[in-house]
Amino acid sequence: MAVPPPTDQTRWRCTLCGNLTRFDVTRRSQVVEYVHLDLAGEAKVEEREVLSESIESVRCRWCDAVDRIELVARPGASA
Repeated sequence: MAVPPPTDQTRWRCTLCGNLTRFDVTRRSQVVEYVHLDLAGEAKVEEREVLSESIESVRCRWCDAVDRIELVARPGASA
């Protein structure tokens, strides 16, 4: 089940337990990274461009529900 990402006006909520703060998110993304290797061979990503990204699943950390996540308005969000 695809869950839309939260916005400035919305956030996730588990409809089973009411959790608003803890979720495990599985994403699929395609990125281009500029990787700098120092002389010892240690890699450091210095630039990252996200070409595409989608959320595959969102799981509630409190009750383990996967198919019960919804978007709700943030407190103080304009209607």
